[in-house]
Amino acid sequence: MNYRMMTYILGNIMQAEGALMSFSVLLALYQAEWNELKVFLLTIALLLGLGTLAKRSAPKDKKIYGREGFVVVALSWIVMSFFGALPFWLSGAIDGFINCWFETVSGFTTTGATVLSEIESLPKSILFWRSFTHWIGGMGILVFVLAIVPLGDERSMHLMRAEAPGPVVSKLVPKIKSTAKILYGIYIALTILEGLLLFIGGMPLFDSINHALSTAGTGGFSIKNSSIAAYDNAYFEYVITIFMLLFSINFNLFYLLLVRDFKAVLKNEELRYYLIIVGLSTLMITMNILHLYPTAESAFRHAFFQVATITSTTGFFTANYEQWPELSKTILVVLTMLGACGGSTGGGIKVSRFIILLKLTLREIRHIVHPRSVNIIRLEGQRISEETIQGTTGYFITYVLLLFGSLILVSFDNYDFTTSITAVITTLGNVGPGLSLVGPVENFGLFSGFAKLVLSMDMLFGRLEIFPMIMLFSPSIWKKSYM
Repeated sequence: MNYRMMTYILGNIMQAEGALMSFSVLLALYQAEWNELKVFLLTIALLLGLGTLAKRSAPKDKKIYGREGFVVVALSWIVMSFFGALPFWLSGAIDGFINCWFETVSGFTTTGATVLSEIESLPKSILFWRSFTHWIGGMGILVFVLAIVPLGDERSMHLMRAEAPGPVVSKLVPKIKSTAKILYGIYIALTILEGLLLFIGGMPLFDSINHALSTAGTGGFSIKNSSIAAYDNAYFEYVITIFMLLFSINFNLFYLLLVRDFKAVLKNEELRYYLIIVGLSTLMITMNILHLYPTAESAFRHAFFQVATITSTTGFFTANYEQWPELSKTILVVLTMLGACGGSTGGGIKVSRFIILLKLTLREIRHIVHPRSVNIIRLEGQRISEETIQGTTGYFITYVLLLFGSLILVSFDNYDFTTSITAVITTLGNVGPGLSLVGPVENFGLFSGFAKLVLSMDMLFGRLEIFPMIMLFSPSIWKKSYM
């Protein structure tokens, strides 16, 4: 293990988080929120001081291998969440450090599950930091660091692979640094565009910025107690719906659009599957809830919004779908597990993994019928390696085991089955709201401290695609160096 390089990277992470927190300092200063200003300044001082200490001597060997990449990513997210929770805790905005930890992990992992029932009374600088954690975590703090800091040779790809969502991670251009810059450029441009559209439509500037940040990270933290429903504005709902879907597709496709490779975008298999799933789900739910709304348009709008917010794993809401028919709720739970596309800011199992598993099942059926046949699994016209297939299968099996293990632990709180199972599914999928006592108009404050820690770990497991967190707690990983 290259411990010095890992420490060096963690130092960069802490300094980057401190720099990003300075936006909240400026807002606290503008709003004359003196208590919050002191808290943010203290946290920034800690981050910059400890970050500088960790970087006091640059490592001679800057190589990052697979296991170091996975471990340092997992450590980075834990460290980042700890320091990110300090403003909530020290300011008194949220009671108890476990609640602050839960809220911060939910923010950085873009889950959007909250322990708060009263949001609107919080200081604006705290509200902004809460939304900003979504934006920081959406693309990934390591991707941000790779874009601005030279961390070594091309083995830095191990960092991106450990943090980026999806079964396959590829470079857009030969250099990792350039790839990271392109991704963040697209990310920033889309965020600004959404914020402008909301502001032009009449949403207050502060609200527009916060909701654009939350949408970009597909997180779902709102500055309103009743989320987007508080505005009761069809224009806002359609704008946010479109951008939730945009942020939930593979960012590589935006790059292909920029270089005018429209044919490759249109032929993208995962995108086609994703749009079909969104379209069919919206149609089925619209028909199922038609009798609950005065017009077909309003039924469609609410169905479209909720399908987009769940499948993109954002977590906003415009309606209390807990009161919808069972068919609609079942579809939403399935979408919670399925999630968004690989290479997006969304969570869940990912559509690309679903496609691979579906094709693997069909291959096994063909093999039973024709034992001597050779069936190659392809995705986007490219042959999928057996290593990727095994990784996808292993991911799914581990996901199911983690789901049931977490469910048993959360069940010690003795809430109803729907509450417990959807709480685990929605945190593991980084979605936010579940059903029953953790439905869209409820929150996670009812759980015990132990259950909140379990659910917080589920958020981290879900955001980091399980294996980096498993490797962090594996004793063999910390043994003598190997490649």
